[in-house]
Amino acid sequence: MKNIFINSNDSDYIPDSEAEASAQISNDGDFIVCTDNKRIHCVSIIGQIEGHDVLPPNAKTTKYEHLIPQIIAADEDPSVEGIMIVLNTVGGDIEAGLAIAELISGTKKPTASVVLGGGHSIGVPLAVAADKSFIVPSATMTVHPVRMNGVVLGTAQTFSYFKRMQERIVNFVSKNSNISPERFRELMLSTEELVMDVGSVLDGEAAVKEGLIDAVGNFNDALDYLNRTIKTNT
Repeated sequence: MKNIFINSNDSDYIPDSEAEASAQISNDGDFIVCTDNKRIHCVSIIGQIEGHDVLPPNAKTTKYEHLIPQIIAADEDPSVEGIMIVLNTVGGDIEAGLAIAELISGTKKPTASVVLGGGHSIGVPLAVAADKSFIVPSATMTVHPVRMNGVVLGTAQTFSYFKRMQERIVNFVSKNSNISPERFRELMLSTEELVMDVGSVLDGEAAVKEGLIDAVGNFNDALDYLNRTIKTNT
């Protein structure tokens, strides 16, 4: 898919190919929003986060090897003034998701995220990694402990590894949001929300009430935040 250039001030806007060439970062679902003469790079994180193993071709996936260079390129591109993260993900590979989340949280440019549909599992760290996070009222977020499929060998060692990995997630989320580590663990281990598993499901308002997400809002609210932040910084 080619990058899409959207100018909210002029529906007949045609980008200058030379001036905008530096912002052409190739990845499916990638586009630039041009509003108030500000250039905001938008990154979509959809479906399942794919790690080192290739998922089936019929699965909607976000590949970390695509996203990581894309975000770095946007952060280093002088013509890009902000980065928007748009999420509708069921989760996926933990280390790939954390790698992307750490990259987002460490960018120099102002960042905003908006959860549309769902930001489940490892999608939670991805949502809170931005400077300001938004969630639409109808979206949900599932918080649950680390888990895996398949045969487990060395139960004690595997449990210890899971526990350490889970603490990495807890520490990242609590550091990048307003929820305490203790409360996040409580939501992870709740037995009252899910029928076949432990964990919690939070809708938009509940996610904000818990301090997980900063505000209820949509794409335009996130865009307004970035425009205000960019204006303040210039």
